[in-house]
Amino acid sequence: MFNGIIFKTGVVKVIKKSKNSIYVGILTKINFKKKEIGSSIACDGVCLTLVKIQKNLIFFYISNETLIKSNFKNLKLNQIVNLEKSLIFGQNISGHFTQGHVDSVAKIKKILFIDKTWLIKFEILNKKLNKFLTEKASISVNGVSLTISKVYQNYFEINVIPHTLKLTNLKSLKVNSIVNVELDIMSKYIYKYSN
Repeated sequence: MFNGIIFKTGVVKVIKKSKNSIYVGILTKINFKKKEIGSSIACDGVCLTLVKIQKNLIFFYISNETLIKSNFKNLKLNQIVNLEKSLIFGQNISGHFTQGHVDSVAKIKKILFIDKTWLIKFEILNKKLNKFLTEKASISVNGVSLTISKVYQNYFEINVIPHTLKLTNLKSLKVNSIVNVELDIMSKYIYKYSN
């Protein structure tokens, strides 16, 4: 379980592709201890299992199922990824509960600049998920906890403040960029049990 508050990023330095998976090494300034091998780390919002630590490099296997659901199928060397360790009991929850179970990817349709804030318009590529989008609900974009400001028929909008841009890889987004999206778990369960 995570809360989508990102303080650190990493840089992809190793990509080894096999038929149904990818082995990835990420350079990070986050301090990981050997005892954390096997723990869950959110990488651009995707819950991955830490399998190896080598100095400042951390390694993960990305399965075929994750490649299908996320933007990792387009992963490139030197790409910046948002990193978050899993929550510890008693830790402050500043964002919202996220599981790292990415629902789909979304494409950026437009970026507007309002003072120092970015207004970003997204289109979820799996149209069946649009029914879960609700104004003022939480959403995770590349692992960052954000609030949906408006919902339209084919897209939704979020506002990203300068502080969030400074600490995350969202500042690198451009029109047509593909991002990982995890919908608010409450929205999904409420919808399921009310229909």
